[in-house]
Amino acid sequence: MRRRTLLKAAILPAMGALGGPLWSALIAEAQAQPAPAAGAQATPFDAFTVRQMARERAQKPYKAPDTKLPAQLDKLSYDDYRNIRFNAERALWRGDNLKFQLQLLHRGFLFRDKVDLFVVSEGQARPVAYQPDLFRFEHGVAAPDPADNNLGFSGFRIHSPLNRADYFDEVAVFQGASYFRAIAKGQVYGSSARGLSVKTGDPAGEEFPVFVAYWIEKPQAGGDSIVLHALLDSASAAAAFRFTIRPGDSTNMAVEMTLYPRADIDKAGIGTLTSMFFFGPNDRDGTDDFRPMVADAGALSVANGRGERLWRPLQNPRNL
Repeated sequence: MRRRTLLKAAILPAMGALGGPLWSALIAEAQAQPAPAAGAQATPFDAFTVRQMARERAQKPYKAPDTKLPAQLDKLSYDDYRNIRFNAERALWRGDNLKFQLQLLHRGFLFRDKVDLFVVSEGQARPVAYQPDLFRFEHGVAAPDPADNNLGFSGFRIHSPLNRADYFDEVAVFQGASYFRAIAKGQVYGSSARGLSVKTGDPAGEEFPVFVAYWIEKPQAGGDSIVLHALLDSASAAAAFRFTIRPGDSTNMAVEMTLYPRADIDKAGIGTLTSMFFFGPNDRDGTDDFRPMVADAGALSVANGRGERLWRPLQNPRNL
């Protein structure tokens, strides 16, 4: 727990009896944010930490991520999973007067991989502990055993006052394999990106690298960007990523990656754009549906280095 939060949690209960509802609200705020993992020590963190981890991983045999889930979570349907909601009152940095907050994402349904999360502040990384009471389990979905504090997460969302000064909109999400996506002011989500794609379109099957851990730097007071680091692993390679995200009228995301191959990679994409496309106005072959379009995106727009703007409608190819 941060020193400021610890002091508030220790001092305010004694004053609560004198201050009434106002002090009770302050106590709740001090105790609301997710705590560090029990017994975990802060560890030094710098720009080279994740690179060193990736280099060391690449020198060892690949180990698939942990996908085991408690019985309550093992067979969740799409609707079940949507009924597990993060409690926004427990968002990281809520009440710290920063331009960013983090909301954590539960494991379950398609998102079985365990992801470890760390918060970096003043050169120290502290793990974020899983706690069932960070989430609301609704409409009959059973919560895991509170003693199971090693469950981890499946990812996280970044929130910031994008469209209104008084509301923290979702501006980016990192969840599932190495997927991430972001939006700008007035937008809704469309295409996603992947940190690394391997063997896309290969007849033998595609390989899906996975972000296994994230280190999110606590933003500076008044800062308009947030920095996070990610450790990626797969059968073919390990990698270290650094993302700098600056939301606004145009949301800019700078992605830096250092790759450490385990094997020769002949088909790879870095920061690959990916989109679901079922059908659209220009491609409805064999589709009998009242909807005009079912897709994450309908076209690819590119502004190249020569000042040209390219527009390419998406379609389903007859042959891969």
